[in-house]
Amino acid sequence: MTMNKPIRTIAIFCLLLFVGLMVNATYLQYHAAGDLNDDQRNRRVIDAAYSRERGAVLVGRDSVAVSKPSEDRFEFQRTYPQPFKYAPLTGFFAYQYGASGIERSQNDVLSGEDSRLFVTKLVDLVSNDESEGGNVQLTIDPAAQDAAYAGLTALGQGTRGSVVALQPSSGKVLAMVSLPTYDPNKLSSHDFTGVRDTWERLSGDPGQPLLNRAIQTTLPPGSTFKVLTAAAAIEAGLYTADDQVPGGATYQLPLTSGETGLIDNEGRACGTDRIPFTLAMENSCNTTFAALAGEVGAEQMLETAEAFGFNSDYLQDLRPQARSVYPDELDAAQLGQTGIGQFEVRATPLQMAMVVAGLANGGVVMRPYVVDEVQSADYEVLDKTEPTELSQAVRPQTADEVTELMVSTVENGTASPAAIQGVEVAGKTGTAQSGDPDRPPYAWFVSFAPDEDVAVAVVIENAEISRSEIAGGTLGGPIAKAVMEAVIRQ
Repeated sequence: MTMNKPIRTIAIFCLLLFVGLMVNATYLQYHAAGDLNDDQRNRRVIDAAYSRERGAVLVGRDSVAVSKPSEDRFEFQRTYPQPFKYAPLTGFFAYQYGASGIERSQNDVLSGEDSRLFVTKLVDLVSNDESEGGNVQLTIDPAAQDAAYAGLTALGQGTRGSVVALQPSSGKVLAMVSLPTYDPNKLSSHDFTGVRDTWERLSGDPGQPLLNRAIQTTLPPGSTFKVLTAAAAIEAGLYTADDQVPGGATYQLPLTSGETGLIDNEGRACGTDRIPFTLAMENSCNTTFAALAGEVGAEQMLETAEAFGFNSDYLQDLRPQARSVYPDELDAAQLGQTGIGQFEVRATPLQMAMVVAGLANGGVVMRPYVVDEVQSADYEVLDKTEPTELSQAVRPQTADEVTELMVSTVENGTASPAAIQGVEVAGKTGTAQSGDPDRPPYAWFVSFAPDEDVAVAVVIENAEISRSEIAGGTLGGPIAKAVMEAVIRQ
C-alpha cells in the first residue's frame, strides 16, 4: 500500500519539526545552558539563587558577606556586617541589578555551582540535605584594612581616594579601601522599591561610590613614578645610587622653548649642574627625572614600565580592572614628562603598590590576588591560591639601589611622614596635576619596609583640605605608616 502524496508531505513536515525541536532542545540544554544560567536577566536562576544559602566571604575569622534566614518569599537574605569598609571588595548581590566585586567574580563558588564543590553537592544529594554554597577566604589583613579605612575616612566626608597594601613576597592583597563607599545591604534588600531608589541615587552620585578606585581608576602617578624612572636608569647601567645625576633649578624639555616646555622643582633645592642621586630623590627633583627619562630612552622606559605591570591585566580574581598605561611612540619632550609621571602616564593605586612591592621583593613582581582559599560550607579547604611570579622587573642589585634612595627619602626628605621608629622604611611622595584648574592636584604616597613584608600605595583624589595643603607626604604618608605598622606590629 502506497502513501499518497499529501500524507507523505505532511509526514515529512512533521518529521522536520520534530528534528528542529530536538536540535533546539539540545542547543539550549547543552550548548547555551551556561550562558543562559549566567545571564543576569534569567529570573528563574536568580529566584533559585535567592532561595539558597549562599556561601560566606571571610576576612580572617569574620564573615564580611553572609546569608541569613529570611521570613519572606525568599529563604535567605544576603547581609554585610561591615558594609562600608568592605563594599569595594565584596561588591553587592542584588535581585534587580545582579552582582559585583567578589560576589560576582566568585559567584560559582558562593552559589555552590563550582566544580570543586562536586563532592559536597553529591553528599548533600545522597543525604537529602539542602545544598549550600562554598566559602571564599580573602587575603585581607583585618588590622591593615582597619588602618587604611580609618586613615582615609579621617580626611573628611568628601574624601575620594584609595589605599592598597600588598605582601611583596606573595602578591597577597592585605588591604584595599576605596572612598566614597556605600552600603551593599541596601542593594541586597528584599524591599525592591527601596533597592531601586538606592541604585538610582548611587548610580547618579558624581562621587561614584560604586567604583572601586583601587583597581578601576587610573590617574597620573606624578612623582611616585620617579622610583620607576630611577630603576630604569640604574638597570640600564647609566647610574648607581651613589652617583651624581643631572640637577638644576630648571630643565627645558627637548623640542620646546619658553615656559610651556620648562620644568622646575616648585621651590625645592636641586643644586645646579650635578647633584647626588640621593638628594634628587629626597627633594623629588623634577629636573633630574625628566632628564633621566631622556637618557634612558623611550624603548627602555616602556620596557621597564611594562615589566612592572603597565599596559597589561594581571588581577584575575576581582574584576573589572582598569589597565595602567605607559604610552609608546613618544617624542623627546613627551618622554621627559613621563619621567615625572605626567603626559599620558596613568596608574591605578594597585599598580603603584606593585611597583614598590616589586622593589621590596628584589625586583620580582608577584601577581596580586585577593582570594586566598576556596572552602566548603564546613570550612574544609578545597583550593588554595599559589603565589605566582609575574615578572623579574629589574635585577636584585637595581632594586636594592632604588630602595637605598627611597630609604634616604624617608630619613632625610619629603617622605618623612612615613617614618616608623625602629623600622627602616622606604617611601616616595607624589603630587600630580589633575588637568582641571578647578580641581586640586592628586596626592600620592608609596612605601614599603625593606625588612618586613608589606608595601603600600595611597592616593587622594579629593579631600576637604585647602589646595595649598595638598601634598602626598602630608596626606598619604601617615596613612601608609599606619597600614605598615598594623602589619608589622602583629
